[in-house]
Amino acid sequence: MSSTTAKLDTPLRDAILAKPDAVLEDQGLMDALVTANERAMGSNIVDLRGIAMERMEARLDRLEDTHRSVIAAAYENLAGTNQIHRAILRLLDPTDFPGFLQTLNGDLAEIMRVDSVSLVLETLQDDGGAAAARIGDVLKTASPGFIDAYVGTNRGGPARQVTLRQMQGGTPKIFGNKADWIRSEACLRLDLGNGRLPGLLVLGSEDPHQFTPQHGTDLLTFFAGVFERSMCRWLA
Repeated sequence: MSSTTAKLDTPLRDAILAKPDAVLEDQGLMDALVTANERAMGSNIVDLRGIAMERMEARLDRLEDTHRSVIAAAYENLAGTNQIHRAILRLLDPTDFPGFLQTLNGDLAEIMRVDSVSLVLETLQDDGGAAAARIGDVLKTASPGFIDAYVGTNRGGPARQVTLRQMQGGTPKIFGNKADWIRSEACLRLDLGNGRLPGLLVLGSEDPHQFTPQHGTDLLTFFAGVFERSMCRWLA
């Protein structure tokens, strides 16, 4: 019986026999061996082992992708938690209300990585916002019912403490001269206690993807709760 099977050179064969694990760990080499084996078996033979290996490799790739996604989400959540913690600690530093408002549009905006911070307080006094303007451009006053109308509560939607949404330009009453550049916002409704009208903390961003309805609101809800307590201290 004659044979045309190619033989390995003796040094190459000896090298493979000396380190067979190296061959098994080389993905490209193993793929080439499997392909050569399939050609040798012919098209009429089903290589069940090869099919199983391909499926296992595909499953392993999916598991690795899932693992990377979980790790990335964990790091993102940790970064968000640390960000909220830093913002809360900064809120506790001011010793007077004007300093508190200055912190909102300064350090707090930087920590939260937003382009605008506005605090809206509903009031029965109609002075056109003159009193708020004297304190600074962060504080805005509005007539009763404005907050419900702004966040959409009066349209029959569920009352949520945190509302995230995208937009093509913000409301000048909220964002002032930055309104045209705002592309997303986070609205944090504030319960300032019995006998007081509600408030609203609005974080505006030029990034349309910073605040979207698909994002979680747990951290911002916690931040809103701390902010409420800080405001009640100043209003006492």
